[in-house]
Amino acid sequence: MVRFLFTVSFLLIFVSCVTKTAVSVSTPESSVIQPDEVQIHIIINNYDNKYYINYYHNIAAALANAHIPHAIAANIQEEIKNDSLFINELNIILQSNPAFWILVDKQHSLADNYVPPDLVLLGRSSYVLNRANMYLQKDAAESLEEMSAAARKLGLTLVVSSTYRSFNYQGEVYARYVNQMGRIAADRVSARPGHSQHQLGLVVDFGSITNEFASTREGRWLAANASSFGWSLSYPRDMEHITGYSWESWHYRYVGIETARFIDKYFEGIQQYALRFLHEYKTISAGQ
Repeated sequence: MVRFLFTVSFLLIFVSCVTKTAVSVSTPESSVIQPDEVQIHIIINNYDNKYYINYYHNIAAALANAHIPHAIAANIQEEIKNDSLFINELNIILQSNPAFWILVDKQHSLADNYVPPDLVLLGRSSYVLNRANMYLQKDAAESLEEMSAAARKLGLTLVVSSTYRSFNYQGEVYARYVNQMGRIAADRVSARPGHSQHQLGLVVDFGSITNEFASTREGRWLAANASSFGWSLSYPRDMEHITGYSWESWHYRYVGIETARFIDKYFEGIQQYALRFLHEYKTISAGQ
């Protein structure tokens, strides 16, 4: 008993020190879960298992640093208290193609010379191409074909309007928006070069590239079924304060079936939350 109390006390002091030095968050204190809230429960149940304590601490710290809302983080806390399923699913994702879950947003960019591997030219298929010379990474292209074929069986036709964009091409797209509406407004609807998910070769813009797409049969079907094929909506409605961009009902990113399931199961379908968490978790783990 003395050994148990000593071990718990030592580890709680350690966690407290780590919490004080964690990356500060800009959201209100009540909106995120801090590492010690998870650790107090975990250490008591697993004080003699350093392997799991390390996992739990890293997950808790990543949730805090990624600014994950309290309700979502608390659900994950309950999950990891009861079994290791979350950890197993997390490890599967981290061992998959890193491009599937790499964070690309207004704060995290790709190099100007980054070109995705395995780009393939899209051709005649179950979907319709709005223009020629469009490319995707091979895994995304194969999934797009599978998803489009499933939609076609229901009498739906997916129209592909934009796919891979190079760093330079995205610069041209962004410049056009700036010229049309000014930089502040452009930053709400277009990514600066290097900050576009399109550069990954894993993104498809569907249909008219307007939010009228959401009310079409194809738009409604994608919203309900895309994740089962490994696709995730990047910029949902009313989430601009999280994603940095206004609603884009047509912009889907291929993240792989495991990651898409992970996003839906643990992060309420919000891609940005999950990718921020994965980024922080990987960063913390790599520093150890």
